[in-house]
Amino acid sequence: MKITLLKYDGNSWEELRKSEAAAPTKASLVLCFADKSYLQTGNTYAMLRPKFPNAVILTCSTAGEIYHTQVMDESISVAAIEFAHTQIVPHAVHISDYPGSVEAGKALMQLFDKTGLSYVLVISDGAHVNGSALVQGMNEIAGPDILITGGLAGDGDRFRSTLVGFNNKAEEGLIVAVGFYGDKLKVGHGSRGGWETFGLERMVTRSEVNVLYEIDDKNALELYKRYLGPDADSLPGAALLYPLAVTLPGIEEPVVRTILSVNEEAGSMTFAGDIPKGAKVRFMRANFDKLTNAASNAASQSSLENERMPDFALLISCVGRKMILQSRTEEEVEAVESVFGNQTLLSGFYSYGELSPIVNGSGCQLHNQTMTITTFYEME
Repeated sequence: MKITLLKYDGNSWEELRKSEAAAPTKASLVLCFADKSYLQTGNTYAMLRPKFPNAVILTCSTAGEIYHTQVMDESISVAAIEFAHTQIVPHAVHISDYPGSVEAGKALMQLFDKTGLSYVLVISDGAHVNGSALVQGMNEIAGPDILITGGLAGDGDRFRSTLVGFNNKAEEGLIVAVGFYGDKLKVGHGSRGGWETFGLERMVTRSEVNVLYEIDDKNALELYKRYLGPDADSLPGAALLYPLAVTLPGIEEPVVRTILSVNEEAGSMTFAGDIPKGAKVRFMRANFDKLTNAASNAASQSSLENERMPDFALLISCVGRKMILQSRTEEEVEAVESVFGNQTLLSGFYSYGELSPIVNGSGCQLHNQTMTITTFYEME
């Protein structure tokens, strides 16, 4: 397995030289994470195709690009991967062709031959697709033996529209999955948030998909404001500092849910992921050091079963973390590199949602406000 990392700042390409690079004509997978402005013109794919003529090229708009330990904005970060023993098969669906995200997820997984399929990487539109429902549909078809990780595309801090591309110009509404076949590839995963929980655990008593109305039979927004205190005057922006820990029915480990908007008239909050009735919730708040430590923990979790340091790590972190950490954002990426002993090449992006199992052997879940890492190495 050989990897080439490239970045483009609007003027020229720069290659990171830290290991044996992938041969451009032998690269089978190219992951391109870019500011949406680059993808809207279609020039990005046109630039990459001549460089990597035989590769599957995925493009994805972001809320920030990760180029090894650099966190960039308004740029392009590319990881080109050459596999020695692993075959990849890509498939894509468009959300507009299905009644909802569950159906799209099922249809996407049904396109794969499951014989020899060990891992699926998903890069999805982040504005029109419900990430919780998408992985619900995918899990239903994939079963317990196929690992699924990935993320939802971003659009900076604008939250308007996102773009995903598959061997063509990027577009809205696209969901792309890449299946990995063969027994030589080892894939690890880890996802951690680092938020502090506070207050009592409560129960969701009224909700509709990702809209929360009542907690413990009380108005959810009023209860939330009471916990926020003076910061409630800064809603909805302040919500990034106070996400919710949600323990879904039948799952022990909580997931983090970010509040996207509040409706004062309805007394409701809309989240970036489903909040089902019967779920247990606790309020959370940011702690800068814990966010960085969580990135280290995610890296450690992702390499627990690896026999050696991974060749490549795909980092998908949340736009909310970037907005909170601000000038300290690179610290969480540097923390990941430190865990891997500076031996692993890193690439990725800041997203509108991260996709990964919570623990080994469980189904994929949508996460918010986490650092989610997928690690790769090929055995000889």
